[in-house]
Amino acid sequence: MNLDGIRVLFRYSDWANEQVVGASVDLSDERLDRDFDIGRGSLRRTLLHILAGETVWLKRWQGDCETPWPSEDEPISPETIGERFVETFRSRNLFLSTVDGQKLGRAIVYRDSKGGLFTASFGDMMLQMCLHSAHHRAQAVNILRRLGATPPELDYMMWVRRPAIAASHP
Repeated sequence: MNLDGIRVLFRYSDWANEQVVGASVDLSDERLDRDFDIGRGSLRRTLLHILAGETVWLKRWQGDCETPWPSEDEPISPETIGERFVETFRSRNLFLSTVDGQKLGRAIVYRDSKGGLFTASFGDMMLQMCLHSAHHRAQAVNILRRLGATPPELDYMMWVRRPAIAASHP
């Protein structure tokens, strides 16, 4: 995978995150916090987990190998979660504007959320962020269905075929 390919995956991931958050904004706190045997247990915690992952991976790329995992229990609205996603998108895109393709193979040392020390290539860490988010977005869509809400269609090819949506992303 090259840097341009990873950037496309980030744009898709950003759009997909916005779709899931958007499908959640009209839900009551009771529905957002209802426990399920999937994902992080509730829709709100699952959305906060996706956001936490994207925030932590960005900090690791920037050289902060000791980043603690953020709380997933904040009682914040989907709108606020969406605003935090946008802040993370902007910070990530600003950081990526300084990155060239040669950096993808560079090794980065970091600690995971349990304190274990690991080394991974920059490129693999970037892909991990996309895959982590996709995994938990699928759980969020499943929770939305279980709540009786209308889940978004997140198929990658749907996104590709809708260039007006993809081009409108910040």
